[in-house]
Amino acid sequence: MKHLNKLIALLMLLGLSSQAQDSDNTWAISFGANAVDGGRVSAASSIKNQFSQYFDQKAYWSIIPSVSTLTVSKYVGDNFSFGVTGSVNKMTKFVGDGIYDPASNTNSYPIVNTGDLMYYGIDGVIKYSFMNMIKSKVIDPSLHIGGGYTWLGDASAGTVNGGLGLTFWMTKQVGLSLQSTYKHSFDDTRVPNVDVPSHMQHFIGLTFKFGAKDTDGDGIYDKYDACPEVAGPKEFNGCPDSDGDKIIDKDDACPDVAGLAAFNGCPDTDGDGVADKDDACPDVAGLKALGGCPDKDGDGVADKDDKCPDVKGPKENAGCPWPDRDGDGVLDKDDKCPDVKGPASNNGCPIPEPTEEAIKKLNEYAKTILFDTGKFSFQKQTLPVLQSISAILKEYPTSKFSIEGHTDNSGKADANLKLSEERAAAVKNYLVENGIAADRLTSSGYGQTKPIDSNKTKAGKANNRRVEVKLVK
Repeated sequence: MKHLNKLIALLMLLGLSSQAQDSDNTWAISFGANAVDGGRVSAASSIKNQFSQYFDQKAYWSIIPSVSTLTVSKYVGDNFSFGVTGSVNKMTKFVGDGIYDPASNTNSYPIVNTGDLMYYGIDGVIKYSFMNMIKSKVIDPSLHIGGGYTWLGDASAGTVNGGLGLTFWMTKQVGLSLQSTYKHSFDDTRVPNVDVPSHMQHFIGLTFKFGAKDTDGDGIYDKYDACPEVAGPKEFNGCPDSDGDKIIDKDDACPDVAGLAAFNGCPDTDGDGVADKDDACPDVAGLKALGGCPDKDGDGVADKDDKCPDVKGPKENAGCPWPDRDGDGVLDKDDKCPDVKGPASNNGCPIPEPTEEAIKKLNEYAKTILFDTGKFSFQKQTLPVLQSISAILKEYPTSKFSIEGHTDNSGKADANLKLSEERAAAVKNYLVENGIAADRLTSSGYGQTKPIDSNKTKAGKANNRRVEVKLVK
């Protein structure tokens, strides 16, 4: 049983990276029966004696009446495939070493009753198929070599393998497979349960090829089908052409209306170089930049949308001129300070610098920011404080601020410096994530180097553990 567990484990490991049969159905699995042949073919020295009783099943073959072999295989190209075969059997008889008879000058080969020794084999197989060479779609002769490991009772050994196979493909993906493999062992004797003698192993079973798909059922495998989800003729590699313009639907921007290749299958009625489907004025030639519509005054606003088609004007004012007296980019109609430049974010008016009262309020909030002990993560009750700080900073969108972190003198100075830097960065990151421009903020940490109170009292330490917000001028 322990050998069976080994076999199952090896199959699980090796079977996931094994063999196949052709370039379309690249994977194959075979299962069936095997016979261990301990006959003269592996015991006798002369070719005549080796093959004289090759098919004498009753005398030499050991078979169990069940599915006893499994092969997983993958096609690797150029008629070669690689696979892994696992097999199990029960050995009942084996031909021993030859006994020389000087009277007749011949060797006799006694059959040894092995007493139901369990047989397990795991073998790697490199197979070459001659099917393409003989140009047959049914008969598939093959040659294989490889190696593996065999357990026979208490004995085990590696083997070098070689043999012949023949598969009859009953359908495109199902075949009847026959195979004989000579497994050469380098053990010294032909005594089962002590050594693993050289022997033959024969296989018969069904092979199922798989891996190729034809999702849309148009007779073209997906790997060759340019449109694997939609049925189409071979002429277009499996893709449909609904409008008959010789441009397949998947490349046709107008699959239901015949058109030109230059426009991906779409028509251009007015000949302005803009396909009708993209042309806002399909019956009047126009400019590509304006979706195929004309622009008489050249202001970049199509005539159909231009309230002043004969006078240039900005698009924002429907093609009509719009004044901006102070030139700050805020139109006079929206500019609350039309004679003084100011950013649009402040309705065209200059933005004041933060007052001392605003800075004081920022730092009152900052002093109440609470972190988890020894960490830079915020305590839950701190989030409303951070939101209040963010709201104040948004009132001064052009001002820049520095976030400074400080600690008390508990612990090592290096650790305190690192912690203060992380805490200041955490505040900065929160503010950036909540709408404050990153280029307006910097962060730094000073550890325990800038106390504002005595570190000898609990209250003093609490005051020294703080975050400060400063205006950068």
